[in-house]
Amino acid sequence: MFIDEIKFDEKGLVPAVIQDAADGRVLMVAYMNRESLEKTVETGQTWFFSRSRQKLWNKGETSGNRQEVKEILVDCDADTLLIKVKPMGPACHTGNPTCFYRAAGEGGELKEYEAPATSAILDEVYAVVKDRMENPKEGSYTNYLLDTGIDKILKKVGEECSETIIAAKNDEPSEIALETSDLLYHLIVMIAERGMTMEDIYAELKHRR
Repeated sequence: MFIDEIKFDEKGLVPAVIQDAADGRVLMVAYMNRESLEKTVETGQTWFFSRSRQKLWNKGETSGNRQEVKEILVDCDADTLLIKVKPMGPACHTGNPTCFYRAAGEGGELKEYEAPATSAILDEVYAVVKDRMENPKEGSYTNYLLDTGIDKILKKVGEECSETIIAAKNDEPSEIALETSDLLYHLIVMIAERGMTMEDIYAELKHRR
């Protein structure tokens, strides 16, 4: 296995950079020993070695914020790992999505870092839709659509498609953004209702590229 090629340090550890597979954000940095790396490969979830407690730990074991492993990359010297994951919740114990939520200001002070919006929001919307399917919420528009059925969802997709076309013809950026967002939302509801995932769509787009 590739693990035999990893150059663990004198303490039997190797640093692992954990990255969001969807948007490329670095979520956290931790250490792995051979056993935790093997468990990561076997379970498809991240396992680390705590240097302070001298024991293995499974990310999200108590909080539920697990990390589903999508890909493991090894650097050129085989002494650092880059693990791409699908996070099931915040990576940081502070509740922030990433441990790197602060940035150095011009004056040298630390300030809150506001990450720009990325395509990862599509996965977040999908996750909310799936949660509504499994845990219906009273008054939820998503649950209204799901309860009404596929015909209603498809009707909304058609309506939003037409409104997006009109917005584009009007050449008003804010209107285009608004209507396109409505269209994407209803498409995501349709995808979830049909039992598909966003990965199904991404795979097809990647294939076409």
